[in-house]
Amino acid sequence: MKKEENDKKVKDTNVKKGNVGSSEFQITTFTNRIKKLTEHLKLNKKDENTRRGLMKMVGKRKKLLNYVKRKSNDQYESIIKSLGLRR
Repeated sequence: MKKEENDKKVKDTNVKKGNVGSSEFQITTFTNRIKKLTEHLKLNKKDENTRRGLMKMVGKRKKLLNYVKRKSNDQYESIIKSLGLRR
């Protein structure tokens, strides 16, 4: 199920299938994992270890987004739009 969800999101961000190390792919996978952990924390409010992992993941995604923004503003805008970030 995970692989299918990631494949769908990757197709939306226009990343080549074999290029799993690209920033766009990593941002997409971090976003999927962040959404799942957020749902988990809604049910398990006292799970501090998961919350810490979530915060680390959000920080990594933020750094990658800053890198993509420096590299190509058009690419950054398309990623933000496709993933529904920064409303």
